[in-house]
Amino acid sequence: MRIVSLVPAATEIACALGARGELVAVTHDCDFPPEVRSLPRVTRSTLAPGATSREIDTAVREAAAMGDSTFHVDARALADARPDIMLGQTLCEVCAVTVAQVPAVIDPPPTIVPLDGDTIEGILRDIARVGDAVGRAPEAARLVASLRERIERVRERVSGLPRPTVVALEWLDPLFSAGHWVPEQVAAAGGREVIGREHARSTEVTFDDVATADPDFLFVLPCGFDAARAVSESRVLLGDERWSRLRAVRDGHVYALDGNAYFSRPGPRVVDGIELLASLLHPAAVASDARAIPLATAI
Repeated sequence: MRIVSLVPAATEIACALGARGELVAVTHDCDFPPEVRSLPRVTRSTLAPGATSREIDTAVREAAAMGDSTFHVDARALADARPDIMLGQTLCEVCAVTVAQVPAVIDPPPTIVPLDGDTIEGILRDIARVGDAVGRAPEAARLVASLRERIERVRERVSGLPRPTVVALEWLDPLFSAGHWVPEQVAAAGGREVIGREHARSTEVTFDDVATADPDFLFVLPCGFDAARAVSESRVLLGDERWSRLRAVRDGHVYALDGNAYFSRPGPRVVDGIELLASLLHPAAVASDARAIPLATAI
C-alpha cells in the first residue's frame, strides 16, 4: 500500500497507527515524527520564506479573495508517488491543500480519505477513518481509546478546581482568537475561554477585546509556529501601552506555546495540548512534558 499525505495531521495520524513504512510522500510542512522529513514532498507554498505574520495574513486573504490557496499540489510529484491512498482535509481552503485541489489525472485513481474533524470528537473520528482506510482499524481503536483515557484523566484531576479565564490567540498580526477545537482543549484542561468559541472558526479580534476580557491566563499559540516563533511574534503585543495592565501579564500568566505541535493540527497531539494547558492552569494537579515559554521572562 502506498500512502500520500496532503496534510501534516494526516501524516501524524498515519505514523501513530504504525503506517510510516507505507507513507511514500507528504507535504512540505510535514515535520513530525522527525523521520518523515526525508520523504518526497508533493506540495509547495507560495509564501515567501521569512514572511512576517502581517505578510502571511495579507497573502492568505488575497488568495482567498481569488478562490486560491497559499498551498499548491505538485502534480508531477504526486503522479510520481503513485498513491493507492491519499489522506487529505476539507477544513482550510487557503492555508492547506484540500482534497478538492487534487488533480484528477492519476491513473489508476487513488482512494481519497477526507479528514474533516473540527472538534476533538471529530479528530478522534478521523483517526478511526484513517485506520479503516489503511488496514489498521484495531490500532486506531486502541489509539482513540488511549487518547480518550488521557483526556478523561485530565478532566478528573481538574474537576472541582477553580476555572480561570483564558484567552488563546491563534494569530498576532492581526489578532485572531483561537477557534475550532482549541476552546475545547481549554475547557478540558480546566479553564474557561472567554473570546474564542468552541466549534467555530477563529475570528479577528482587537487588543480592546483582549483588554476588556482581561483574562487570568493569556496563551499565545500562532497557527503553524513553534513556541520560539510565538515569542518573537509576541513583540507586537508588547508594543501596546495596555499590555502591562493586563491581569495575566501582572500575574505572570502569559505563555508562548507550540501551536504547530499541539493546537493547529487536528491529530493525536491535541491531547498533549490539553495536558500542557492543564499543567499551566493547574500545575499542582497535572504535569506535562511539553514546553511552554513564560513571556514575562522571554522578551
